Amino acid sequence: MHAKFCLHCGSPLQTAEVAGQTRRQCSAADCAYVHWDNPIPVVAAIVEMDGAVILARNRAWPEQMFGLITGFLEKGETPEAAVLREVSEELGLDTPTAHFIGYYPFFEMNQLLLAFHVLAEGEIVLNEELAAIKRVPVERLKPWTIGTGPAVRDWLVSRRSTL
Repeated sequence: MHAKFCLHCGSPLQTAEVAGQTRRQCSAADCAYVHWDNPIPVVAAIVEMDGAVILARNRAWPEQMFGLITGFLEKGETPEAAVLREVSEELGLDTPTAHFIGYYPFFEMNQLLLAFHVLAEGEIVLNEELAAIKRVPVERLKPWTIGTGPAVRDWLVSRRSTL
């Protein structure tokens, strides 16, 4: 979805070349606003619990679609704090630490994914965003090709090399 109006003055945005790229720029002569459309940072958690990874289904997703716990990085928040907050908010689990796996561009959603592994204990309590969870034994977990899938792949590879 493209921005249509200037966030500064409300004038329509127009397509223009800015800094060598096609961007959306304010059409008002006295306004210099440019919609840069930079990627949005999103944290993702591989939540490991009792030898399984917890995958979740968002209420808006199709019945068979499950994924990692994810959420937006908030202003003034470190990625580590954000991923621990998301695990707490979405699953009701408090985890002491998050271990960084890597960063992954998700061009289809204009996001930069910051992936972490967390070890969790306790009882899962789903928040209103989630419809269901499933526990996948680590040895049966298979990475998918887009989004958070490459982080799962890298985590599985690093896990095998430390065993």
